[in-house]
Amino acid sequence: MPDSAASIPGFCRDCLKEQTAGARRCSSCGSPRLLRHSELYTLTLAHIDCDAFYASIEKRDDPELADKPVIIGGGKRGVVSTACYIARIHGVRSAMPMFKALEACPQAVVIKPNMEKYSRVGREVRSLMLELTPLVQPLSIDEAFLDLSGTERLHHDPPARTLARFAKRVEQEIGITVSVGLSYCKFLAKVASDLQKPRGFSVIGQAEAVDFLKERPVTLIWGVGKAFAATLERDGIRTIGQLQMMEEADLMRRYGTMGQRLYRLSRGQDERTVETDGEAKSVSSETTFNEDLSRPEELVPYLRRLSEQVALRLRKSELAGQTVVLKLKTADFKLRTRNRRLDSPTRLADRIFRTGLQLLEKEVDGTRYRLIGIGVSDLSAPGLADPPDLVDPAATRRAAAEDAINKLRDKFGKTTVETGYTFGHRRRDQ
Repeated sequence: MPDSAASIPGFCRDCLKEQTAGARRCSSCGSPRLLRHSELYTLTLAHIDCDAFYASIEKRDDPELADKPVIIGGGKRGVVSTACYIARIHGVRSAMPMFKALEACPQAVVIKPNMEKYSRVGREVRSLMLELTPLVQPLSIDEAFLDLSGTERLHHDPPARTLARFAKRVEQEIGITVSVGLSYCKFLAKVASDLQKPRGFSVIGQAEAVDFLKERPVTLIWGVGKAFAATLERDGIRTIGQLQMMEEADLMRRYGTMGQRLYRLSRGQDERTVETDGEAKSVSSETTFNEDLSRPEELVPYLRRLSEQVALRLRKSELAGQTVVLKLKTADFKLRTRNRRLDSPTRLADRIFRTGLQLLEKEVDGTRYRLIGIGVSDLSAPGLADPPDLVDPAATRRAAAEDAINKLRDKFGKTTVETGYTFGHRRRDQ
């Protein structure tokens, strides 16, 4: 977040020249994109997010699209994967049904996703990140956390200037733009990267963190989705400032482990470090059918069985995942992937299956499939996984039942207990 005191020195994001106090435009190139902050040269943790990634690549590759609204997604029955900023002005949003997106912006150019191309560009951006620091933690194909502690001697510049140089290089060499968030912790670095999109560079320092968060909605906090936000709303809690006035013990008594997260993040306390596990990983399971299937009653038992396999692998690996990914391959070998990010990480077959089922319901349209798969990405340690569901008490009972079933299977074998979804199911996969 730019510091309010214009007298604090900074630099120009376009030519990187140092600026005198109080200047509104760069004294060298005339650019208004000046970056100033009292903690600018001491902060080292960044979140980098590519701007409208898929759409930006398509515009780069077809200059005629430059001034047109572009939507990346499936046909009329599909959903929006992403949209350029022109389309977003018209109200188009990610995950919106395509027919609604076209109602909002009928002049939009719709392009089917080319994941192979997007992955290639994502690797190019990642390669440039790794030139800045080995401490890179990918979150997805188009975003990552970076820790630039100790890199000043290597780059002969503080992290802020190194990041500005990186953003210019991505734009010049790869042809897309990124937004940068710089802070002292992961939570606020990610918040900062969203403040001035596209081509943004925002800074949130430690001294201002509590005041910055005070008036923000509780949904800004990582893990507070629609369901939990509704719970907080019923309790009269709408802003982070209200959380700042509450005691940790009270929040934990009300909301369990999630209460501790609310207490800490509302005060800008986040001790998570950048984990260098290389490429973003996932845990998944899939099966290919002997004959193509299209009906829900044929597909659902496979989805349930695969969800149980994924959950077992997560438990054995001491992992949890926050994004559920459904994979389908049609009879003519076309791949469909759908994903949904959960409010909190999970390692439960029940949550994986129910989320996958919601994704599958939109794809059961008469299309014949030769393969189905389910998995989770955005992996983490299991400590924050599956907090008590205050909105759906039945979810807690299902979780307890699943735990009991797992213990029986561990002791007597995987086929000892079957759920109603898979009982009597005759496998037709290879």
